[in-house]
Amino acid sequence: MKDANQEDRPRMSYFRYAVFSLTALLVLSLGFALIPPEPPAPAEPPFSEQARAAALEEALRLRSAGLELGAAGGNVAAGGTAAAPLDQVVTLLTFQARALLLPDSPASPGATASATASASASLSVGAPPSAAPPSSSAPAGVTMAGLAAALAASGQQRLKDAETADGSIARLLAGAGTAQLLAAEQLGAQASPSQGDQRQEGTAQDGTARTPGATDPAAASACPSTPAGQAGADASADADAAEANANENGISVGSALVAAAEAELETVYGYQAALTRLPPEGARAASNFLKQHQDLADQATMFSLLHCGVPAPQPPGYVLDQVFLDAPVAGLARLEADTLPAYGDIVAVTDGRTRAWALSALEEAARRAQHWGADPHPLPGLVLDERQLPQLPE
Repeated sequence: MKDANQEDRPRMSYFRYAVFSLTALLVLSLGFALIPPEPPAPAEPPFSEQARAAALEEALRLRSAGLELGAAGGNVAAGGTAAAPLDQVVTLLTFQARALLLPDSPASPGATASATASASASLSVGAPPSAAPPSSSAPAGVTMAGLAAALAASGQQRLKDAETADGSIARLLAGAGTAQLLAAEQLGAQASPSQGDQRQEGTAQDGTARTPGATDPAAASACPSTPAGQAGADASADADAAEANANENGISVGSALVAAAEAELETVYGYQAALTRLPPEGARAASNFLKQHQDLADQATMFSLLHCGVPAPQPPGYVLDQVFLDAPVAGLARLEADTLPAYGDIVAVTDGRTRAWALSALEEAARRAQHWGADPHPLPGLVLDERQLPQLPE
């Protein structure tokens, strides 16, 4: 009898261990099931959205610095009034910030305050705003030269981002960067007149458009009807990307390039007519600009053929009204300004080397328009209705 009880005790012990183990396992399983899992990390925004957000932040920072500098009286070492250039810069940056602001995602007052705080620290030493971390307060010392340097750095970054951003964002960044570069030059001329005069003189005398040659053998197209149809893998990739951008913007690549070629031919005709009506100093600059437009017309035609465009027959001449003949300087300013939307369209619908060419042509066209006295636009190459733009927070 005792032997039977002794044999049952190990069995009961094993049974208890098994029950306790199963109970513990069940409790642990329920505990793990009730603990909510960590949410997955948010996906990284696409490059175009990152570039737009960075451009908005820079515009807000520079705008805040311009307002601070204007409130301090300009702080211009060379003397003179700085109200007009500063007002233009603040107006330009306000327009750009509104254009860069998403309608359904307005910038928060905290973001604007952070941009204001970090602007002065970087501008006081002439560095781009992104070079200095945001600070809790805005130290004094913002200078005209610092603001001009920051504007130039921001403009160069916007143009660099426009090389690879998606179509519509690329055109927006291209316009913002171009306008910021031109504003930086004007502001720099106000702070240091000798440098500004040197830059204007160089533009008038040299007049060399920084456009990549359209005869670059690598700038081939996938269009089978052209001699360059024996393209390579790079050309096919550029053509595919350009086609996607064209579908997004509702403009074909070939038609955009044809329109630019036609605008350049009309501008060439206008310069030829204006040369004999300009004073000697104006005629010298016009002669250099005329050569640029002749080259641009040829390049736009070649690019259009590479992208399967059909150039229209060149007309024997264009109609120039009496207003143009009586005031050729203002007429040339209008012709230059009229070419800007054409290059903005090309930036939006192309990619690769063709877009790089259009970005350079857009910048130089805006510079020539400014040379003849055209009103600077906050976004060259892009036509926007200011009344439809979202408002910045107070």
